[in-house]
Amino acid sequence: MQIAQKTALVLGGTRGIGKALSIALAEQGANLITPYYDWPDDTKQTIAVLDKLCSKHLPIRTDLRDPEAVKNLIRQSKETFGAIDILINNIERGGMPIIHGPYTPEQWALEFDTTVKAKWWVFNEALPLLKKSPEAAVVNISSIAGKVGRSGPAALIFNDGYAAANRAISSLTETWSRMAAPTIRVNELMLGFFKERHAEGTRGWDLLSKKQQEAIKDHTLLGRTGDLQEIIKTVFFLINDATFMTGSCICLDGGYSLGHDGAPVMPSAQDNLEIFTT
Repeated sequence: MQIAQKTALVLGGTRGIGKALSIALAEQGANLITPYYDWPDDTKQTIAVLDKLCSKHLPIRTDLRDPEAVKNLIRQSKETFGAIDILINNIERGGMPIIHGPYTPEQWALEFDTTVKAKWWVFNEALPLLKKSPEAAVVNISSIAGKVGRSGPAALIFNDGYAAANRAISSLTETWSRMAAPTIRVNELMLGFFKERHAEGTRGWDLLSKKQQEAIKDHTLLGRTGDLQEIIKTVFFLINDATFMTGSCICLDGGYSLGHDGAPVMPSAQDNLEIFTT
């Protein structure tokens, strides 16, 4: 898919990795739909940037937890653009144990309402507009919390509800790829520790001690956190180049999920292997 003149709906598109993806898509010539809800200062700055970059930009204040608000978002998108070619399903609100401490009923509800339900509302409402595109791509952004849970050095960043919600995304990815075939590709990008997502530039990371931060990096095979440009390149691969990939998940975590245990050197042979023939 060539991004120029395509219409992209980017959830969470005014902050963090959503902002970075929105700007990168705009620089490639895409028209953008960027629903926003809170963080007014960040949102205002991002909208100003995108208005200059895009030939068409539709920012809409939307509570993505509200099905009626989502219907209004898609209705306005249809009126403005007619179709949607790219959906970046990047909406969540995770509670970090280092910040929020013990779980509350409100925290459980918030995480499932955003990380799971909001993605579901948006995809199902947007599906008819995605089908109007001759080629469309959906990228579900998730977290390795769905694999590693609240364990090891990640336990201060990933809590139980956030981990459970992210595990659900893989199921949705597979179901949606079946619903959307054959003209729409649906894939998942599962992220580890990145700047502005789980790592540097987040409140949770800043509350970790230096030792706790290093423990996360030591647990990562590549020994570092990721950069936003690495996310952008992978998303662009899924949009542009992965033309025979759907229902799949790319885990972009520097090897964190594998843990810090290395592969030992192969020991010397103690006996020769003999092959007997008759």
